[in-house]
Amino acid sequence: MDKPERKPISKKLRFEVFKRDSFTCQYCSAKPPKVPLEIDHLIPVCKKGTNHIDNLVTACFDCNRGKAGNELTSIPKTILEKSEGKRIALQQYKEYQKILSLEKEQIENDINTVEVLFNNIFNDSCFSNKFRISVKTFLKELDIEVVSDAMEKACNKMRYPEKALAYFCGICWNNIKQR
Repeated sequence: MDKPERKPISKKLRFEVFKRDSFTCQYCSAKPPKVPLEIDHLIPVCKKGTNHIDNLVTACFDCNRGKAGNELTSIPKTILEKSEGKRIALQQYKEYQKILSLEKEQIENDINTVEVLFNNIFNDSCFSNKFRISVKTFLKELDIEVVSDAMEKACNKMRYPEKALAYFCGICWNNIKQR
């Protein structure tokens, strides 16, 4: 029987396998620099295994040589657990990023709501970027209703925009202290 021809594994594919496997031997969990890493075929080349990424795993020199041309009857449990764990972690990370994005969008909307209240009284005035950060700080500590009420109260009490903003900050800080 002819021995199948071994095709070289590209550096890019080799690196992708190492990266996927966290630069760790999938059989004994050894890592560089203690051991050199290699690519192992789950279904050996001599048994018609391919260079497809799903057939490749990271193995240290000793484990790869110990396995040699033997076919595993099943994928090592650590590989399945790690790939499933990474898939779940990635999915959770994406969902968390969505939540952060929605949260950021909501805070910007709330800041804009407070600014509209201010503009209703002081038509030619708007918040500076620095003041928007102050409003954001208050919104992290207080409900939008409390912050909005503070702005309305400050704008109705003070005749000048700068004084209204200072009074607004005082009201918000007092609300935070009272909590």
